[in-house]
Amino acid sequence: MDKSALSMAVLRMLSGSLELTAAIVMIRLNNVEKALIVNSMLALVGPLVLISTMAIGLVGLSDKLSPSKLIWVLAGVGCILIGVLRKT
Repeated sequence: MDKSALSMAVLRMLSGSLELTAAIVMIRLNNVEKALIVNSMLALVGPLVLISTMAIGLVGLSDKLSPSKLIWVLAGVGCILIGVLRKT
């Protein structure tokens, strides 16, 4: 199995496990204010996981893509990051 794909999958599984754990914590807290605090902590994790998995994928693809195609991929990733991280 490709190490990059495996790394991306493991990172996503960890992220999903964190999401499920946070949901269980919210249910057990049974308090809207505390659940909102837990949810706000998850808001920091999501973009970090996205950036990390994209970086791992790009490193894995870098030797298989021509320089011009790699620039297009990087431009696309840049657009995704701008859309996710930019506040309006």
